Amino acid sequence: MQRGEHRERAILGAALELLAEVGYEALTMDAVAARARASKATIYRRWRNKAELVKAALDSLDAEDNAAIPDTGALRSDLVAVMTALRDKATEPYVNLIQELVVAARRDEALAAALRSHREDLELSPFEAALRRATRRGDVPRTVDRELVHDVAEAMILRQLHTGSPFDDAFISRVVDRVLLPLLRRRRSHR
Repeated sequence: MQRGEHRERAILGAALELLAEVGYEALTMDAVAARARASKATIYRRWRNKAELVKAALDSLDAEDNAAIPDTGALRSDLVAVMTALRDKATEPYVNLIQELVVAARRDEALAAALRSHREDLELSPFEAALRRATRRGDVPRTVDRELVHDVAEAMILRQLHTGSPFDDAFISRVVDRVLLPLLRRRRSHR
């Protein structure tokens, strides 16, 4: 790993740690610089403000987590692997961090724009790689609405988490078998 890449990872990691510890409102570039043992100038050369830094940290976290999701070779088991990875990620500290960012975004336009950009980047969807592979194999049509797949799964997961319902194997199977697979295999009607 090169020095610049190592420095960037340290900064993004420090930003995530501090977000979890103090929240977005109390997060400062000074604190990130101190935690990462970097200069503020180094941080500001890469990110203009706190919102951009937070987006970059979330982008990096999601890309790293998504890269760890295995390619099982089949659509159903790939979807189960994605859902299992999301369950593993949905720890109380992580969910609290995301909820705090959503609330902070209501008061901070820059953060709202950064989170919107993060959410709209389909490359960061944990389903993207699995859906691309499934399309290449012919398991799903090329016209599948990848964004809808992510949005539906995310909505169902959030409902489970907010109601305190279990995010267990039974839930994962139900979402995959009764919602995602039928959604993916549905052919779009031509108008």
